[in-house]
Amino acid sequence: MLVLGLSGGCDAVFDKYFKLFEDAHHDTAAVLMQDGHVIAGIEEERLIRIKHTGKIWRFAVLFCLEQANKTLEDIDYFAIYSNEDVLNKVLKQYQISNPLLAEIGDARQLYRYLFQNEFNFCLKDNQLVFVDHHITHAATAYYMSGFSDSLVLTIDALGDTLSTNVIDVRNGRFDNLLSKSESDSLGILYLDVIRFLGYRIYDEYKVMGLAPYGRSHVYREQLQRFYTLLPNGDYAVHRERRFELFNITSPRKKDAPITQVHMDIAAALQEAIETIVLHILRHFQQVTGHARLVISGGVGQSSSMNGKILYSGLFEDVFVPSFAGDSGCAYGAAAYTTHQMQPELPLARVTHAYWGTPIHDDEISDTLEAWRTFLHTEKMDNRSEQVSDLIIDGAVIGWVQGRSEFGPRALGNRSILADPRVATHKETINAMIKMRESYRPFAPSVVEERVRDFFEVPGENADFPFMSFVLNVKPEWRTQLPAITHVDGSARLQTVSRVSNPRYWELIDAFGRKTGIPILLNTSFNNNAEPIVDSIDDAVVCYLTSGLDYLVVGDYLARKKAWQPKDIEDLIISLPKAARLLREDCYISHSERGFTYSLVWNYDSARDFDFDPTQQPRALSEVSYKVLQAADGEHSVSRLMFALGFSKEQQSQVLDELPGLWSERLLVLRPESKRR
Repeated sequence: MLVLGLSGGCDAVFDKYFKLFEDAHHDTAAVLMQDGHVIAGIEEERLIRIKHTGKIWRFAVLFCLEQANKTLEDIDYFAIYSNEDVLNKVLKQYQISNPLLAEIGDARQLYRYLFQNEFNFCLKDNQLVFVDHHITHAATAYYMSGFSDSLVLTIDALGDTLSTNVIDVRNGRFDNLLSKSESDSLGILYLDVIRFLGYRIYDEYKVMGLAPYGRSHVYREQLQRFYTLLPNGDYAVHRERRFELFNITSPRKKDAPITQVHMDIAAALQEAIETIVLHILRHFQQVTGHARLVISGGVGQSSSMNGKILYSGLFEDVFVPSFAGDSGCAYGAAAYTTHQMQPELPLARVTHAYWGTPIHDDEISDTLEAWRTFLHTEKMDNRSEQVSDLIIDGAVIGWVQGRSEFGPRALGNRSILADPRVATHKETINAMIKMRESYRPFAPSVVEERVRDFFEVPGENADFPFMSFVLNVKPEWRTQLPAITHVDGSARLQTVSRVSNPRYWELIDAFGRKTGIPILLNTSFNNNAEPIVDSIDDAVVCYLTSGLDYLVVGDYLARKKAWQPKDIEDLIISLPKAARLLREDCYISHSERGFTYSLVWNYDSARDFDFDPTQQPRALSEVSYKVLQAADGEHSVSRLMFALGFSKEQQSQVLDELPGLWSERLLVLRPESKRR
């Protein structure tokens, strides 16, 4: 049986026709499952190159079908991560304010329309399955864990009117024990406080990294006023008291310095969330007697919290997937539907999430050769030995192998790698490559056979393939591993299996044989303006526009030539489908009118720009505007400038401006042989 799980919104990447669920549906993804096993799964952001996109799952669906060599006619069920009744109510609310949407009808009619419009496919009613938002979260963690019985905790901001669920699962039967509504949302409470600290949605992990620099006791009493612990594992959140933060300090502007006050608030916030969660878990562990716990939902991606739960000893085993957020709901919807339709299917631990775009050895050479103006490439005789030597010599490597990882974390197939013993790597990578805050830590990847040698692992389980737990680095290793050891002596680790990822394991093992430390610094291969790279071309572009020393794709090693902005003129240029060019006639002084030119994304939450998060347009010169306006994906920059009749001065101005736009992923540049 084939089941396609879907999470995400309704509008095409270039469109804002429906504008439905823009606040609720994000991290669009598709997962294709056959008899309980994933054939393919990918987030839409990897393919359309927009972080956290909530646009429709068009390209993710096409990818899954292509990987499986199937068509939509072959799919038995389409699983949607929403409660049908809740969805119908939301649709009616939209239709009241916008009567043009009345023709949509109900949720089933909406999805029939979407499949007809996107794929010219007639979806049958009996093929469509709606799964409650929090059930999809629960199913993601439960079915991946392989546990037959477990306590399930799902926590996020809001989904299908709920924010927290505690579920007792025994042999695939889900019995709800506690549900909390939006008014008691821990996710929204977290967002309220981090906004005060100058952060926004999707920045939660940044504040988690900031918290260890703070002193939780300083503002513990103030944060305790934001919630009440109730009997029987219950709690209440008092959102109205968030304004009491003004008694401590003023809201921080996005680019303002981070002070000790901000660090102390972050520490108290992290402690508050952990206190509430442990209160819930202590009670329901006693009530159910479960020895195993699984966690999902956006708040479940707090690896610091997960580590505290593991160290608490409340449970013998705790499982958290790497995609506990909404993209994982595509997996959960597919898994829940599959097991409801085929209850006889066995349960088994899912050991990896390498379900995305494959890198085929026979395509690497030609793809890299197309970038020959910018790259020197060579095929290595012994990949692991040569790359480990480069890392030991201090190089920072972009590493692309096999199928990309599903979810928001790089697990060794689309990673930036470096020596964990070099303290300066933390600052170098944060500043030159990731372009992010200097305090943010990097994760270690360790061969699974040696994890207990370097980390304090509680209990019998030492399997952490999804980078979902923060554990303590053993004291004797902290000074020797400064690039991956956080200020509090912890690290968000990943164990690497020789079976699940032999290429990555072999590289770490080679590094370990030479240094005595089988650990590498691992962070996602991207800059701050884009999702994790997916294709070889994505990797090349990120490499060329960052401070990485080398790029490794399969058995090929690439290094940059000393390219200049002028070399860009022979590349084919196009505009991303979600980008919009603006030409405005407005006053530029009290007495003078003129034209301004800019580029803006077509929805607010799509990009993580360094400038104003309210998505102010990116200013353009008139000449760059004209080039982008003419860009059609068929002609090079030089041909367009010639056709536009640009002078040498104008051409020089364009070539000076394009690299910055390229680095921000506001335009697409491809070699001639990659014309689309």
